[in-house]
Amino acid sequence: MRNRFRSFKYAFRGIWTLLATQANARIHLAALVLVVAAGLITGLGLGEWALIALAVAMVLSAEAMNSALEFLADHTAPEWHDSVQKAKDLAAGAVLLAAAGALAVGLLVFIPHF
Repeated sequence: MRNRFRSFKYAFRGIWTLLATQANARIHLAALVLVVAAGLITGLGLGEWALIALAVAMVLSAEAMNSALEFLADHTAPEWHDSVQKAKDLAAGAVLLAAAGALAVGLLVFIPHF
């Protein structure tokens, strides 16, 4: 049981590291605050909140994985390597794809309310 609690401690430390070190993660968090405010103002339904929650989780998870890959790549290969750059670009692209998907969900959810 102690190991289970410890794993949550590490996970929360990772989330803190993400928010403390990654400007893009803080931008995503600010967008989340705006989306929640807009959702409260427009009176989103349960299904709409579920879609928003999934989109937010997708973007923040992608951002965390991208940051983890970058930290690891920078540690293991501090000098420039083409394959490391491609891996970092792919991870950044994954975040962009997740954010584009979240934007699409946001538009589909919010446009009918306006």
